Parts: sequence; C-alpha cells; structure tokens
Amino acid sequence: DSKQLSASNSILDKMPGASTGTVEITDPLNYWGGQRVKPRREKNAEPVFEPATGEYKSLHITHCLFPCGSEEVDEAMQSAQTAYLKWRKMAGMERARVMLEAARIIRERRENIARLEVINNGKSVTEALVDIDVAWQSIEYYAGLARTLSGQHVQLPGGAFAYTIREPLGVCVGIGAFNYPFQIAVTKSAPALACGNAMVFKPSPMTPVTAVILAEIYKEAGVPDGLFCVVQGGAETGTLLCHHPMAAKVSFTGSVPTGKKIMEMSAKGVKQVTLELGGKSPLIIFKDCELENAVKGALMANFLTQGQVCCNGTRVFVQKEIMPQFLEEVVKRTKAIAVGDPLLDGTRMGALISKPQLDKALQYVSQAKAEGGKVLCGGDPFVPSDPKLKGGYFMSPCVLDNCRDDMTCVKEEIFGPVMSVMPFDTEEEVIRRANNTTYGLASGVFTRDISRAHRVAENLEAGTCYINNYNISPVEMPFGGYKNSGFGRENGQVTIEYYSQLKTVVVEMGNVESLF
Repeated sequence: DSKQLSASNSILDKMPGASTGTVEITDPLNYWGGQRVKPRREKNAEPVFEPATGEYKSLHITHCLFPCGSEEVDEAMQSAQTAYLKWRKMAGMERARVMLEAARIIRERRENIARLEVINNGKSVTEALVDIDVAWQSIEYYAGLARTLSGQHVQLPGGAFAYTIREPLGVCVGIGAFNYPFQIAVTKSAPALACGNAMVFKPSPMTPVTAVILAEIYKEAGVPDGLFCVVQGGAETGTLLCHHPMAAKVSFTGSVPTGKKIMEMSAKGVKQVTLELGGKSPLIIFKDCELENAVKGALMANFLTQGQVCCNGTRVFVQKEIMPQFLEEVVKRTKAIAVGDPLLDGTRMGALISKPQLDKALQYVSQAKAEGGKVLCGGDPFVPSDPKLKGGYFMSPCVLDNCRDDMTCVKEEIFGPVMSVMPFDTEEEVIRRANNTTYGLASGVFTRDISRAHRVAENLEAGTCYINNYNISPVEMPFGGYKNSGFGRENGQVTIEYYSQLKTVVVEMGNVESLF
C-alpha cells in the first residue's frame, strides 16, 4: 500500500517547484483494483499536449496514453462491481466518513492538484484553485447527504403498509470533458458514491492526468479497491463503456453530437443517462442595470477557462440606450486581461486546450468579420514574451460588435474567448431572441427591477437563470440543461435521484382478498 501511496504523491510532490514545460508524466494513467495499471496494448496512441507550450507533455505520457480496449474495460468494470458489492452494504454514515476523509486530503493538497491541472489543461492557476475547492466541497456536501438517504412509510387500509428504499444503481460510467478535468470527475463520482454506487470514469483523452490522482485519493481515504476506476481513451473506449452489460448508468459531459450517440448506445442496454451538453446562452442587460456589475458579469460569462465553458453567456444582449457605455467599459477590461503563463499568479487567461480548438475559435472570428461583425478587440493568436510559450495555444480575448442573430458566431458554440454583443429594444423582443436556439443550458439577466428580473427568469428556456451575476456554481445548486443542452442534473440534493433507484415494499397484515 505504501508503494501505491507514494506513487500518488510523487507527481504532486514535484508540483511546488514545477514550471510550465518542465513536468514529465511517467506513471501509467489507468487505475483499477486499487492501483495504476499499465496499458495492455500499444496501439492507437493519443498524443497529449501541454497547452501552454504546445509540446508533447513528454514522450512518456504518449507511451501512457494508449486507449483501453475491451479486455481492459472489462477488467475495470469487474473491479468496480466487486467494490460496489462491499460499498453498497455500508451504512450512509460509514460511507460519509470515508468521503469526508477524501475531501480533507484534496483540501490539504489543493495547491499541488491545481498546478497539475494547469499543466494538463492550460487554464490559469487562480481558476484551477477554485475548481479544486469546488471539488472538495462537492465531496463534503454529498457525504452530508449520504447520511440522510431514507425512504417513506405509507399506511394502507386494514393495518397493511408499504415502505420505499432508495437503492444504488450499481456500476455507473462517468465520461468527462477537458475543461474541468478534476472537478467533473468529482461532480460525477461524489453523488454516485454517496448513494452506494461504484464508478468507472473515462477522462477526456486531452486531459488524462488528474482523474487518476482522484482515484488514489479515494483509495487513501479508505474506499474498497476498485470503487473508482479510471480508464483512458477516446471514442472507442467510450463506446465499450456504454455497451458494457455491467454499466447501470452513463453520465456524460461534452458536445451535443457525442451526447446523442451516448444516448443511442445506452438505449440498447436500457441504461439511465445524464447528459450535460453544450450551450449558447443568452445574457440580457437592461438599461436600468448596475452597469459596473453587468460588465463584470459579461466578462465572467465569457472568459473563464479561455471561454471553454458550456454554460457561458456568449450571446450578450444589451439594451440600446446603454450600448456605447457598455462596449467602452467591456472592451477596456477585456484588453486588460493578462494572457500568458497559466502557472503564474498574475495570469488571468491561459492557453486553449489544443491547436484545433484554437484554430476553430480564430476561424469563427474571421467568419464573423466576413458576415459583417466588427472586432472591437482581440481575436488573434497571442504570442507571450516568454520564449518557451511561443508554441502555446494562446488567443487574445475578443469582443464582437455589430452582430446579428443569424450570424454563425451567434448561433454556434465557439468554445473560445469570443463575446458576441447585440442591441435590443424591448423585453418581449429580447426574450423571443434569447430563446431562439436549440440550446438551453444557462441564461442571465441584469436589471434593478425585481419584477422584470423574475419575469425574464420565468420566460427564459434554460436550466439555470442567473439574476445580477453569472457563472457561479455552488455545489448546493442543481445544474443541467433544457432542450438540446441535455437532461438530468448535477450538484444539489436532486442529483441523488439520478444515482439511485426506488424500491417499493408492500406488507399485508391480514388475509389476501382474491378474485379467484
């Protein structure tokens, strides 16, 4: 065991002195049976880059990132099933104790986990620290709920009664995204474990490094070996997981097209599905808003994690009368965003995840110009002064004016630091325009009129509506989509219902009344 724990700490122990472009990942990144597992077959290697430098993280990691085949997926699922049979028999109080220990370990190592996340994902360390804090808070929150899981007693005529039991589903599959690698692994596993399930988790092949750290922390906290397994790979590995007969549920975060495929594959085994998909969320700013807050809200709605956030408010509707002041202030602040080395405390925007993602975001800006949009700032590749960052995937944050609802940059999810701003006249008109999308993940409104705020929130077709703020995600608050942005919820009490099933037990105290 101690050998195993030292592996978990070895990479984290190097983090305090780590700088961009220097970290080598040499340990295997698969995890089941309570330990890291070397890849079985060395084909179809997925290259993994360090976003800030654009280099392979190291030759070693490429060696590590061979996708798991059916044999390996099967081993991980079997390992999880064995652990599940032990874990499900533990009382909620016992599970909570182990989860609280995991939360404590994460809190203790937050700086090191955050730095490793930055090297893997490219976001600023300031943001990554918040992500890691949200992760331990999530485990604490669901540890609290684990103790409260209970059923209902129903009195029936003649002294008969029924009661319900909330039971786990079994082995759940989690499929993560590249934008919040560690946090998503926790967001999916914490409620799953609280309810008595096991989980086999597949991170995005672009960010394979931190999920295995979580697996080691859960082990150290005392979960049965195999309760949280990590399998690496892309679409092929994901397909194997969705089709696996032992998988009871699939929880997926990612794009709409992939979400549809996951749903289709899961349907073959009648598996439960939670889908957290993309968005093109509206942020509506009325002329009676507190302008300073509205500007801050628009920046938070567009530029966190280099704009690679599914619930971003990328369609900013501003009431005509305040458009000049809003644009002046938002452009001034956007130009002041410090882009550069994500491991430096002063950096406010790091690198996009990959070269294709950067090229795609830049292409959307070019297309916006061609369609009549006006670039007020940014929208270009950004080359930091530090020579080791010259190959990194940096882009200057962009504000687009002169946008119309029918432009590509306004209709499609860009997943980059691009804000599209559009004028509006009336409340009725802006609600109609805001809802004119196939997405429905989030929305926001800035106004000092309390009636209008609630009226607009009621009429927006989205899973979340922020009033006078944007992109805050406390773990107590359910999060999820309407329309093509998916279904099911993450965070909050309600998520317990998505990781458990209800059994009804009917007890007759008298004689059976028979029709026969």
